Amino acid sequence: MSDERRSGIGRVPRIVALGGGHGLYATLSAVRRLSSDVTAVVTVADDGGSSGRLRNELGVIPPGDLRMALAALAAREPRVQSWTDAVQHRFGGTGALAGHSVGNLILAGLTEVLGDPVEALDTVARLLEVEGRVLPMSPVALQIEADVVGLESDPRVSRCIRGQVAVATTPGKVRRVRLLPANPPACPDALQAIDAADVVVLGPGSWFTSVIPHVLVPELLDTMMRSPARKVLILNLAPELGETAGFSTERHLHVLCQHAPDFRVDHVVVDSASVPAGPERDDVCRAAKQLGAQVVYADVAEEGTHKHHAGKLAAVLERLAERETAEARLVEVHGGNDGRGNASCGNDSGGNDNTAERTVGGRESASWQ
Repeated sequence: MSDERRSGIGRVPRIVALGGGHGLYATLSAVRRLSSDVTAVVTVADDGGSSGRLRNELGVIPPGDLRMALAALAAREPRVQSWTDAVQHRFGGTGALAGHSVGNLILAGLTEVLGDPVEALDTVARLLEVEGRVLPMSPVALQIEADVVGLESDPRVSRCIRGQVAVATTPGKVRRVRLLPANPPACPDALQAIDAADVVVLGPGSWFTSVIPHVLVPELLDTMMRSPARKVLILNLAPELGETAGFSTERHLHVLCQHAPDFRVDHVVVDSASVPAGPERDDVCRAAKQLGAQVVYADVAEEGTHKHHAGKLAAVLERLAERETAEARLVEVHGGNDGRGNASCGNDSGGNDNTAERTVGGRESASWQ
């Protein structure tokens, strides 16, 4: 949906994307094709690398994932690209600056000068001519704590692991994660963006350290649950070593439900190749019902990789946004309930084939489960 293709109320759709790291970068690369009104809400629990050093030495929120989100939304004009390249540049060598990203240092310095991490982000966003905003999930740096099994001789015994890097790299299976401090505050501007959103997108990304943390901030979860926006959950293309090794697609959904039992989304986007047609899709459908969601199967991967293709993902999200507009018009004309929030495993045509795939021109496109 280009900026000329307005939403049903005469403007570009307001899109909020939540996540962190490379997963959020992929989502932002897709949604920027659909709207100029995009807000990224970014996790702030990273404790490794340059981000970890800066949060420990200066007490700032970890800037790395925030920097990547700014780069994903930066203008593509040549006059801006050199700034984006500089912000993303990482120093080499063996000295004190080795491993630090220029953008991380800029954000840390601006936070000290301006006294506000959000104002620092807005300042860099203006430099990169970002159409939208990048905001932290919380104004305070958070820590992730996890219960991990498989580290003791008794497989039933869990061990408490603290820190994002430790959780992501410790052998064993993560059962549950928590945030420290417990019940942290949410960024007020992020809450306002979700309140005003037409579409809210969560994922993909590291499931326990980039996706689930968003539903562990009470104010953030409450606002997402109250928001009338269409909510879309994008699943990873494959399990992630360390965090979700051995997880099925269905298991990802169960884990999210365990951490936020009352959370509801409208659609779960799953790459077609990651879940073959058959009983496994029935399992995914049943798991999606716990979230009140329909499952959308589509080809969204870069060929030969486990990365999402920005163009393919944008096409699926555009279709969802257009369907939202069409349903809103029907409700306005006919009145009554639009039926959102009711899980479905059927296809759009009302047939009974739960695993039927639609094809266009010989290529697979989004099908509605």
